[in-house]
Amino acid sequence: MTAIVQVQKLHKTYGATVAVEDISFEVQEGEIFGMVGPNGAGKTTTIECLEGLRKPDGGTVRVLGVDPQREGQNLCLRVGMQLQQSNLPDRMRVWEALDLYASFYPKAVDWKELLVELGLEEKRNTPFAKLSGGQKQRLFIALALLPDPQLVFLDELTTGLDPQARRAIWDLVREVRGRGKTVLLTTHFMEEAERLCDRIAILDHGKIVALDTPASLIQGLGAEERVVFNVDRPLPAGFEKDFSSPVRLDVQGEQVVIHSKNGRDVPLVSEVVTLLSEKHIQFRDLRTEQPNLEDVFLSLTGREMRA
Repeated sequence: MTAIVQVQKLHKTYGATVAVEDISFEVQEGEIFGMVGPNGAGKTTTIECLEGLRKPDGGTVRVLGVDPQREGQNLCLRVGMQLQQSNLPDRMRVWEALDLYASFYPKAVDWKELLVELGLEEKRNTPFAKLSGGQKQRLFIALALLPDPQLVFLDELTTGLDPQARRAIWDLVREVRGRGKTVLLTTHFMEEAERLCDRIAILDHGKIVALDTPASLIQGLGAEERVVFNVDRPLPAGFEKDFSSPVRLDVQGEQVVIHSKNGRDVPLVSEVVTLLSEKHIQFRDLRTEQPNLEDVFLSLTGREMRA
């Protein structure tokens, strides 16, 4: 595979604040590569350095084989960008935005085809201010695809969208990759990264704390299963000691989470139900859960993900 993004020891500070601390990674052609982490982790600063919008204080960056700082104008013709703070004039109509942006590129794709492909044809005459959040993001993706780029940057694409609109955008990102594009996205939604990305770099406090496929990152935690349920009154003291194998008990209000390693002689969910019944404890909403990227982040940083 060909690495179309190469980053070595990228460093960026703002005064006394270290935003990005000597990170290194590569993005391979044809993959969806994700950078995830809480706000302030360094994701946007990193992507802006790759786009040529910010000058690194140290390290080397190569995008499609060139330095974004030295050849930024040429690079803009080969990459598509959706910025975290994207916006357009309220009265600008959808077709006007596409027509205007298409004029910036000597070989822009047909924006009328993009209207159809991205489900915006019925909104072609709609002013930007009248679009829903999901429709605005579709428009920004369309604008990013106008130069027929090899690489597409998507920065916090689904922030502020409702779950239905977010999943529709996920399908659209997969379609962009299906066009033969490479996608580099940032997000603080771990589920989004797990669903979309071929590989993921987890950032925290300006450092990459893990980089691998979602499956490998989760497997690295070790096999664990969880049973989650709600109760109306506190569990009796020492409840966790009545299990046949060691378990870990987390209680947050009415919700109880019981953790256990796989490979037990008695299935965890069966033992939980049996013990609750024996002790006449009323419970509801019982379900089992598997480890996910949120658990990986918690394991690596010792704290829950913060938006």
